[in-house]
Amino acid sequence: MPGFRTRFEDLPAEFAVFPLPGVLLLPRGRLPLNIFEPRYLAMTEDALANGRMFGMIQPDAALPETPNGPSLYRVGCLGRLTSFSETDDGRLLITLTGLARFSIANEIDMRRGYRRAIGDFSGYRADMHEPEDTSLDRNGLLEALRGYFAHRGVEPNWDAINRLADDALVVTLAMVCPFEPIEKQALLEAPGEPERAETLLALLRMGAAEPAGQAGGSAGHSVS
Repeated sequence: MPGFRTRFEDLPAEFAVFPLPGVLLLPRGRLPLNIFEPRYLAMTEDALANGRMFGMIQPDAALPETPNGPSLYRVGCLGRLTSFSETDDGRLLITLTGLARFSIANEIDMRRGYRRAIGDFSGYRADMHEPEDTSLDRNGLLEALRGYFAHRGVEPNWDAINRLADDALVVTLAMVCPFEPIEKQALLEAPGEPERAETLLALLRMGAAEPAGQAGGSAGHSVS
């Protein structure tokens, strides 16, 4: 039996947004989240009761604070809750699967402490479809990845990486590698899959060439 599939026409006009610096969700990507703040517990509970969707977006540190909190980048990614469990200490462990990018048209009134927005998906219809061709230089990407991880003293699960299809490889690496927030945003806003792969390759090569002691960035997720 095929899994649940969200249609472009079913994307909500209004939805919650979860601002997290350095955390990237891409279409078809799977993002595990540990929810514990009361406002985001409320957000997750409301999403579970109504469509199971909310948006991930990064705060933009270059802009001044707003009455609702940090300024946000204009582009984020809507995701659907595809797994959910509760812990004994009241946390929610969820997986958010990316559906489509959006541009914030405007923010609307907060609800139960979390932020909400009207999103414009009109420029991102292609996000809902499997890419036909990423034109990926897979060997070049893996070579750059080896240099990037070696520079950081990290030994990833190469078996898991090698099993990934080209599209999944680019999406997974873009999401899990500890790039800076502005670099994550560049990956998100890449016009298409080939451009995202090119940006990822450039970031890996730059990361491998950083002087000793400067390797770092935001916390990533494990590749397993």
